[in-house]
Amino acid sequence: MRYAELHRLCSAGPAPEVARWAHETLTEASAGRIEGVLHPLGFLCLPVERHSGTGVCLHLWSPELPPAPSTTSLWHCHSWELLSLLLYGGLRNTLATLADGPDLRVFRVVSAPDGDTLEATDRTVRAVPSDGGTFTRGAVYRLPAGSFHRTEVTGETATVALGADRTGAHDLTLGAPGLRSHRVRRRRGDPRQTARLARRAADLLLANGAHP
Repeated sequence: MRYAELHRLCSAGPAPEVARWAHETLTEASAGRIEGVLHPLGFLCLPVERHSGTGVCLHLWSPELPPAPSTTSLWHCHSWELLSLLLYGGLRNTLATLADGPDLRVFRVVSAPDGDTLEATDRTVRAVPSDGGTFTRGAVYRLPAGSFHRTEVTGETATVALGADRTGAHDLTLGAPGLRSHRVRRRRGDPRQTARLARRAADLLLANGAHP
């Protein structure tokens, strides 16, 4: 199943076809046919498709994963529009409006296959938080490009993440005001751990009502 069809189905809410596709994809990952990436924000990303400015991933959170090795903060915004469907578990988004202030420095994130360069900008801000919603199994949420947010997850959670690039937008994060430009390496998931987490996710998907 490709981006356009998944986007159509996810936009309409929970669909058996999406759950079946997710179970098949997790089965592929558990057999070692999809390489996982440990994301700096603390989840395992299973990249499924990247084509013409759009992307499809499965995101898995688990207490088994190591703490996020972030050098900045959990506040960030994407250069792409996100549509996300909760397969199981739950998460809470907090949004932020930025105002001029001395609290945090804005960093531009320049990504490459082996890592991210975090370029310190001249702008310092304070983040004014607001509720971005709490989501559980079957819920769908959207985050437009450029929307600063942080995500809090408890326990085992999995989402379908669909991204579409937006021209002129940048991946940004907020860090300590005295922090300088630096580079952060992306870590490939350990193949055995990736397979184990994918198998567990497939089982949890079935336990939450999916029918392969």
